[in-house]
Amino acid sequence: MYRARDQVENEAYVETIDEIGDALDLSDRARSRATDVFLSNVPNDERSKRAVLAASVYVGSLVAGDRRSQSAVAEAADVSRLTVQQRWKDLVEETGFDAPEW
Repeated sequence: MYRARDQVENEAYVETIDEIGDALDLSDRARSRATDVFLSNVPNDERSKRAVLAASVYVGSLVAGDRRSQSAVAEAADVSRLTVQQRWKDLVEETGFDAPEW
């Protein structure tokens, strides 16, 4: 879980989640889940925040049943698909969700 302070300190990233959500036409539920996942896993390293943000959007879309491809999320978040691929499962598990078994 995250603190209100985390949301204030990362306001620009939360806004970016909404921008990515607009680009992907994500539901409000998916955006809310992505925000929760991101704020619960904000890294200290500024360089890693964009990668965690992108993976959080992917996880949020999965959990909300508003699934988007890793490639689509990566493109909208301006990161590589590999970045999303390498991080999403850990975020799912760290936030207490069950990773899909495809």
